[in-house]
Amino acid sequence: MNAGIEPTILSRSRAGVGHLTLNRPRAINALNLEMVTEMLRVLDAWEHDTDIDIVVIDGAGERGMCAGGDVRGLSEQVRGGALEGAVEFFRAEYALNARIAEYPKPIITFADGVTMGGGIGVAGHASLRIVTERSQLAMPETRIGFTPDVGGSWLLAKAPGRIGEYLALTSGVMDYSDAIYAGFADRFVPADHLAALYDAFETRADPANPAELSLLFDETPPPSRLEAAREWIDDAFSRDTVADIIARLREIGEDAASDTADVLEQLSPTALTVTLAAVRRARTLTGLRGVLEQEYGLVLWFAATQPDLVEGIRAQVIDKDRMPRWNPAALSDVPADIAEQAFAYRPVTALWG
Repeated sequence: MNAGIEPTILSRSRAGVGHLTLNRPRAINALNLEMVTEMLRVLDAWEHDTDIDIVVIDGAGERGMCAGGDVRGLSEQVRGGALEGAVEFFRAEYALNARIAEYPKPIITFADGVTMGGGIGVAGHASLRIVTERSQLAMPETRIGFTPDVGGSWLLAKAPGRIGEYLALTSGVMDYSDAIYAGFADRFVPADHLAALYDAFETRADPANPAELSLLFDETPPPSRLEAAREWIDDAFSRDTVADIIARLREIGEDAASDTADVLEQLSPTALTVTLAAVRRARTLTGLRGVLEQEYGLVLWFAATQPDLVEGIRAQVIDKDRMPRWNPAALSDVPADIAEQAFAYRPVTALWG
């Protein structure tokens, strides 16, 4: 590493606590292959280190834990026909998601601030998931003509009622109350108490169990807006197709429902159709690894075959004109079997092994 260049992952340990910090604060700690590979390396080393009892993962800076993955890089790979790089990244990232979920020692994540997309893959599968009053959680992939991944569709599939479909299709942002209600987080700890909680992990305050210990700092969040909206969300998002969902949202007669229909009508018809099917199919799968395998096929199908991915990244991230030109532009023009086509796609390189 060049002198003066900060490492993108900071790892240190003290008093039985291994501490991993995503360290690209100017990019809100967006993940790249180097970061994912280093996190896997450190977790492998700490698994058998008898001096490490628990692991804490957080993000550097004040803006958030992790804004997602490097979608600019993904766009360049797709446009350049170099999908090998995308395959390498997704395989490593999904291995990290599974590693966090299956790790034999407790992993605690501080999803403080922006935690979206790839950030959910790091924070959402941990043993204990802490949010603060600054937390903004989302799976925002449909905004860029894509579909939720990093095990996000597993979390969405397990959310109450049809909250999973709502969040997946709209790319809706959750505050701390919503995240706990939807099953993306476990505890609300005010941001200015995080340092004290971390200190308690190191000093082994009584009780020593991290989940029980966090209750000493936990506060009861206010009611979730998602819970308050469950009636119309469940009504509309239980419909068979995206077109049916939009039609029902228009019929309900609530401003929030109409606003949601407006949002859906601006997003990629292909991404919406495939995402709806993906979340519902995830409910039939047996665990996170099976869902990650489904997502791996879907993201590479989008990368290999769908122009909306590059166009969505252009409109939202590169040019930032917020005026994507989707292809096809209308739900009525999406092939009836598009989801089946997506699920049938088989990447040349398998996810596992």
